[in-house]
Amino acid sequence: MLKLVVAGAGGRMGQTLTRLIHAHASCEVAGGLEPKGSPLVGKDQGAVAGLGEIGTVISDDPLSVLVKADAIIDFTVPAASTALAGIAAQARIVHVIGTTGFSPTDEAAIKAASHHARIVKSGNMSLGVNLLAAIVRQVAASLDESFDIEVLEMHHRHKVDAPSGTALLLGHAAADGRDIDLEKHSVRSRDGHTGARKDGDIGFATLRGGSVVGDHTVMFAGQSERIELSHKAESRDIFATGAIKAALWAYDQKPGLYSMTDVLGINPTS
Repeated sequence: MLKLVVAGAGGRMGQTLTRLIHAHASCEVAGGLEPKGSPLVGKDQGAVAGLGEIGTVISDDPLSVLVKADAIIDFTVPAASTALAGIAAQARIVHVIGTTGFSPTDEAAIKAASHHARIVKSGNMSLGVNLLAAIVRQVAASLDESFDIEVLEMHHRHKVDAPSGTALLLGHAAADGRDIDLEKHSVRSRDGHTGARKDGDIGFATLRGGSVVGDHTVMFAGQSERIELSHKAESRDIFATGAIKAALWAYDQKPGLYSMTDVLGINPTS
């Protein structure tokens, strides 16, 4: 039984993770974390998640919890995830990161932590999205620049980063297929007199509203025809299920920085 800790145990994703880990045949809830000052610290993790009491209390002390665990699953915020990566490295455990919106400095810190921790990091943990990314990469490689690429995404009104980590994952897949640098070809805002679209650009459009879990579409717009590849998330369970799968897979790996393509055995060059 893999002992899993949930970071941000009181949030929507944290509660979902707690419920699915508790029900999983190969895992057990080993702890939950919330920031210092949270009113949830000291409360039973199962009760917070709607399970009833399971005897695991939410803590604000990551190191004391992680030294007794096999892995931590983390859908929080960049500052918290970066700090947890360092603690996971100290504890020599698995760190599954579903957080998005990292800065280059954060990315470097997580990379350094992966010398000692087994880290699986992805802009999206779902099977469907990662399969979609593989297809996007292949289509982008097959079509020339006469097909313009646009990435459209929509999330709930509470999401704070844009474009979403999933949109960027799909944008990188398209850029990899075209063998170009996404940062040099990314267009993330259009307002006013922008001029004609440049060949080779990859555009992003961001929508926010309501309770949408996550909708993503990659469009390949050519002359007189358009290809649209889409994924619609209907429940946070798909992200939690993928994260648990990632933790189970990473437990037997060497320290390093992995992605969901590694977990799922999807060859990015195929």
